Amino acid sequence: MKKQLAVLLAGAMICGTFAAPMTAGAEGAELNVTTTFAGEDGNAQNFKDAVAAWEETTGNTVNDASATSDETFKSRVEMDFQTGADPDVLFFFNGADANSFIEAGKVVSIDTIREQYPEYAENMNDDLITPSIVDGVRYAVPVNGYWEAMFVNTTVLEAAGVEVPGADYTWDAFLEDCEKIKNAGYTPIAAALGNIPHYWWEFSIFNNGNVTDHLNIPASVDEAGAWVAGMEDIKALYEAGYFPENTLSATDDETFAAFVDDKAAFLVDGSWKVGGIVGACQSDPEDPATLDTEKLDKFTVTYVPGKGERKATDLIGGLSMGYYISTAAWEDDAKRDAAVSFVEYMTSDEIVAKFAQHTASALKAAPEVDEAAFNSLQVKAMEMMSGVTSLTGAVQDLFNGECRVSTFDGMPQIVTGEVSAEDAVAEGLEIYNAQ
Repeated sequence: MKKQLAVLLAGAMICGTFAAPMTAGAEGAELNVTTTFAGEDGNAQNFKDAVAAWEETTGNTVNDASATSDETFKSRVEMDFQTGADPDVLFFFNGADANSFIEAGKVVSIDTIREQYPEYAENMNDDLITPSIVDGVRYAVPVNGYWEAMFVNTTVLEAAGVEVPGADYTWDAFLEDCEKIKNAGYTPIAAALGNIPHYWWEFSIFNNGNVTDHLNIPASVDEAGAWVAGMEDIKALYEAGYFPENTLSATDDETFAAFVDDKAAFLVDGSWKVGGIVGACQSDPEDPATLDTEKLDKFTVTYVPGKGERKATDLIGGLSMGYYISTAAWEDDAKRDAAVSFVEYMTSDEIVAKFAQHTASALKAAPEVDEAAFNSLQVKAMEMMSGVTSLTGAVQDLFNGECRVSTFDGMPQIVTGEVSAEDAVAEGLEIYNAQ
């Protein structure tokens, strides 16, 4: 069956059609490319395939330095620019994490590139290309968007006598379900608060604020009632025993394993986790042909429970990453054409449609999607997204660096009561507002 997919992003988020990708570029160039398409990222293999096709078509080569996206990766990219090891093409965040190399003039704007290559990113809706917060200029050409929602292990829910949550899921109903799941001998929430508290940090603040104000970082703790209340909500979940017993020492991989192994019910994560769950349902994570469809069918994805002004169908999401061309590559006559060609290929309608799948893109044209081409979890994600009422960016993408330490790294101290939520939030905001 084919159907049109509509996804909200600032009113509308537009998915892509299939078209022949551009392949211009000087033959024989060698590009150093860094992306986050690695590890369990669902597009890691798509990226490898696209690189191979571009190399074969153009005669150019790619030195792939892709790595899993985390704080170490971000620091590595920043260090590369600082030490003169600039990548030629970089797929990276377009929020505050990119500030340092944009301020240093290390990447070229889309408008500058269009002066010599007028068709560059012409298939994109410029209104959906996120401008830099440094200067309001667009640098990164997006591929696929993201959303953050709640994955569900229905096997655990059935064992606990809990129904799969829907679009009207409330915080109070969630707490009742967590208590039932806990009493049935399962872990309600798969999360490693001492390792990756990001998603609960984000939604807990969102749940105590609203769509309009979520991206406004408070000037001080006196104005940060939503932030303090959000940290206290996480503390309450911890005190109720709804996280794994080892949540403060476990890794994200360990708590994810508990979720896919039918030990935990709920997992709040991003759209990229669809690929991780699918991979966990394959006897060979690298071979899609080994997918256990019955095992995958027990997983679904729904909305994070809403509280206050936030409806459950108001999700965190957007187009937070894109392809940059470095100034070093732009000023290199031997690499400029190839760098432009590579980005044009990777952001063409055909390639973007493969990468976006159940998420979204900034493409101008909207395709018809054949559901038969997707696995059951991807189809469920599409159905979930069709009910989304809004997508709001992640405030943590703006509130980055040292200012996050007191509430990210300090989450174990907050939930155990060693540090008050108010003091932790105050410390982070003081650092942020002093910058």
